[in-house]
Amino acid sequence: MPAVADAPQLHHTQANGLSLASFEWRAARRGQGATLWLVHATGFHGRVWDEVVHRLPDRHVIAVEQRGHGRSQAAHFDSWAPFGDDQAALARAFGLQGAVGVGHSMGAHALVQAAAAVPGAFSRLILIDPVLLAPADYLHPPVPAGTLHPAAQRKHHFDSPQAMAQRFAARPPYSVFTTQALQDYCQHGLRPADGGQGGYQLCCAPAVEGQVYPLARNQPGIYASIRALDIPVQVVRARAQDPSVLPWDPMGSPTWPGLAGEFRHGQDIHWADRSHMVPMEDPARVAELIGQALTAAGAGPSQAG
Repeated sequence: MPAVADAPQLHHTQANGLSLASFEWRAARRGQGATLWLVHATGFHGRVWDEVVHRLPDRHVIAVEQRGHGRSQAAHFDSWAPFGDDQAALARAFGLQGAVGVGHSMGAHALVQAAAAVPGAFSRLILIDPVLLAPADYLHPPVPAGTLHPAAQRKHHFDSPQAMAQRFAARPPYSVFTTQALQDYCQHGLRPADGGQGGYQLCCAPAVEGQVYPLARNQPGIYASIRALDIPVQVVRARAQDPSVLPWDPMGSPTWPGLAGEFRHGQDIHWADRSHMVPMEDPARVAELIGQALTAAGAGPSQAG
């Protein structure tokens, strides 16, 4: 477990018309090397990065929480564009310059939008198994408004974080998490239940999570953002999806294998021995990759004001 001295500060920032939450580690180190900016996946929150952050001592880190997730305000969306707009607004609010941005899954998609919208905020990106499809996939008709993924029906209430962890420990995708990563997900992913009836409920309401997934193809402009970036971008792909798992394999990679080639300075990294949940599955490996990027970015300007 991390020392209390390494516990993050919780911030609530007005950005893009919303109150958006973020956790900041080692604020005293702002401007001393590149800031690390972390963006979680759908259904998660800023504290799922704890096991990564604790392997990067003495680094200034900000882990943001997306709209409707964690402690951030929920708000309407009918595509993934608002998530990128939120990230851009937060980057401006923090005065971010030359940061290393790391996003997982849908969080990587939002990060790409933000980096293109706020030139100079990021010096390099690491996209961990991003939900970024082939260009042709965005030409399909958009998903009708109100379409929900089955995640909208997931269990919402739990007696305690411990009960949640016990329930999920043997269930994919949570079964691949390290023990501590699962504890962090559960401990920080619940809040006291509404209505004063006791117990806890998910910070990210199932209806929000269920609305996000079907909108993956509703952002055809994402390739304009991809091609606008003139910074190094590493694309980490997990193992391929298993076609025998129907209707789709949530543990396999959603990333188009040709994605890295669409960036001006893209690098493809294939971790065929890891699943889509790699930040929680192998935080040590993720931290090692991030540490290398932070070192490479160290010579450039970096601050979060």
